[in-house]
Amino acid sequence: MLANDTESPESPPLAQPGGASTFLEEKAFRARSVLVFGTVTDALAAETVRKLLALDAESSAPITVFVCSPGGHLESGDAIHDVVRFVSSPVHMVGTGWVGSAATHLFLGAPRERRFCLPQTRFLIHQPSGGTGGPASDIAIQAREIIKARERIAQVIARETGQPLERVHKDIERDLWMPAEEAMAYGLVSRIIQRRTELPAA
Repeated sequence: MLANDTESPESPPLAQPGGASTFLEEKAFRARSVLVFGTVTDALAAETVRKLLALDAESSAPITVFVCSPGGHLESGDAIHDVVRFVSSPVHMVGTGWVGSAATHLFLGAPRERRFCLPQTRFLIHQPSGGTGGPASDIAIQAREIIKARERIAQVIARETGQPLERVHKDIERDLWMPAEEAMAYGLVSRIIQRRTELPAA
């Protein structure tokens, strides 16, 4: 068996357990890129918010957030949505794969002119759902909260897309899937892009 103990100066260090993942995370961070992939949970929201705040403290250059998620916990999506609007650095949202439910909600945290998607992206909007259980009084409370959340989601979609609130209420009654072109026409995204060079420089 041949062995070569000499590393090229350009080669990254040999990966230790978890090392490759850390190396890639650091590369993404230096590129001012944040990945929101998978189910939206409180853990994912905490990690995303921490990265957004750190990048914002480091520089006022744009931050690019790539989103590929079926959705998840609405309030965790709220946290990302609000922090995207809170930081001083401009944030580009780039949808890829699928952007659904709570992921669409956090995606709308960026202003429309900074919302983009890759050609194969699909978007999903719908009303919130949740399991109910326990005493009748608790079920009634949960039902009221779901109705409040539905109204809040509808208002955000209407505000960020320019669609009439009445239409949004009707559209989210059931699952509404939109491919990239339809999402652009609806106002969820401003432009379909294929290359990173198509993102604004500032």
